[in-house]
Amino acid sequence: MPHRSSSLLIITLILLLPPLTAQVAPTTATATATCNFDDDHQLVVNYQRVAFNLKKGIFGREVPYGRVWAPGQKPLSLLTNTPVEVGGKTLPMGGYTMFILPGPKQWLLVVSKSTDTSGKYDEREDIVRVPMESGELPSPQSELSVSFG
Repeated sequence: MPHRSSSLLIITLILLLPPLTAQVAPTTATATATCNFDDDHQLVVNYQRVAFNLKKGIFGREVPYGRVWAPGQKPLSLLTNTPVEVGGKTLPMGGYTMFILPGPKQWLLVVSKSTDTSGKYDEREDIVRVPMESGELPSPQSELSVSFG
C-alpha cells in the first residue's frame, strides 16, 4: 500500500510570504530531509542549499513566475524505498527529480521520472504536478529548507 506523501512533503520555501524580497545565492552545500514511515519505509529528499538576500526582490525577476525552477541550479532528488502517493499518483519505489514552478499566487511541485540531477528539465518526463501549500512565515528566513510534516 502506498504511503501518502502529498501532505507529508512540505517544501518550506522560506521566501514565500513575507520575504518576497530576496536574492538567490546558491551555495555548494547540500542538505537532506528524511521521512521515516517505519523502520523499513522512508523517503529522502536531497537538495542544494540556497541562501537569499532578504533585501532584494527575486520572484518574478531572477526566479521568473511560470518557469520551472531548480533551486541552486539542480533539481531536488527524491529517493523512496516504498511506493508513495503524490498528488493522487502512485510513485513506485525508486529515484526521481523534483522542480518548483513558482507563480504569483500558486506554486507547483513538479515530480519527474528523470534522475538527471544536472538541472536540465524536460516536461515530457513529468509524472505529476502538485499544488504546494503556502502561507506567511512569522519572520523572513534566508535559506531554502525542505521538511516533512
